[in-house]
Amino acid sequence: MSLEHPLRLRRAALVGLMASATLFLSGCSSETEGQIRRLAEPVASTKEAPFVHDLWMWSWLAAMVTGVLVWGLIAFVSIRYRRRSETEIPIQTRYNLPIEIFYTIAPIMMVIVFFYFTLDTQKKVLHVDKNPDETVTVVGQQWSWTFNYNLGYDAGSQSYKAVDNKQVVHEGGTTADRPTLWLVKDKSVTFDLASPDVIHSFWVPAFLFKMDVIPGRHNQFSVTPTRTGTFEGRCAELCGVYHSRMLFNVKVVDQAAYDAHLQALAEQGSTGPALGSSEVNKTPGLTSEDTTGGEGTS
Repeated sequence: MSLEHPLRLRRAALVGLMASATLFLSGCSSETEGQIRRLAEPVASTKEAPFVHDLWMWSWLAAMVTGVLVWGLIAFVSIRYRRRSETEIPIQTRYNLPIEIFYTIAPIMMVIVFFYFTLDTQKKVLHVDKNPDETVTVVGQQWSWTFNYNLGYDAGSQSYKAVDNKQVVHEGGTTADRPTLWLVKDKSVTFDLASPDVIHSFWVPAFLFKMDVIPGRHNQFSVTPTRTGTFEGRCAELCGVYHSRMLFNVKVVDQAAYDAHLQALAEQGSTGPALGSSEVNKTPGLTSEDTTGGEGTS
């Protein structure tokens, strides 16, 4: 049997697949088409997010190339070394040294390349700005968040202190009333993460980044928001029965709106650090005894 017929079938299948993909994309909205082009990633909203986006896209490309190469080799040997008659069986014990060397060296090289670019991206997104424009201490607790503005972790005293003698203000929420984190567009912010109970994970999908909030351990990172708007945030670590309701919003605004919001917090008496509040444990419809016992840990 000639190889020409299978090749014609594969070409026809490829053309049909491309035509179907084109037809599918033509019926999508611009927003959906953008999500497909980004492989389901949100639009990058910080200066650091494109580094993660590039790693994500190139990883998918490498995976696709690897898949096409492996499937191609499988198709090749299936056709080239197929059984050609009822009496003649292909040799089953013959080895192919070049192929075996390739199958050994190629995965090692892939791991090395992935490892290098992963470390390079990690270095860029885990940086901590030595002189950020804003500092926020984020407290993750069962089952909500508290945001302390102008409060940072002092490594010398191993405690949280006001930054540059600024007034510390805070705001929190509950499972029924999610809190909002306010940030300034194009201004760097360093997040110090704290937890008084179990492990949580501070995640803003639009930032393409998340970091664990671990009791007794000081984690921090810096970002610079580049788009105004309101974004969703959540806990990405199973932290108890109401983990799914541990949500918050992120509002990126200009400097004037940010300063006005902090002034409003001060005027309503939300001053000083708040590193843990019993209010977040109050779940609507349940008594305090129902919500204080039997929490799961991560």
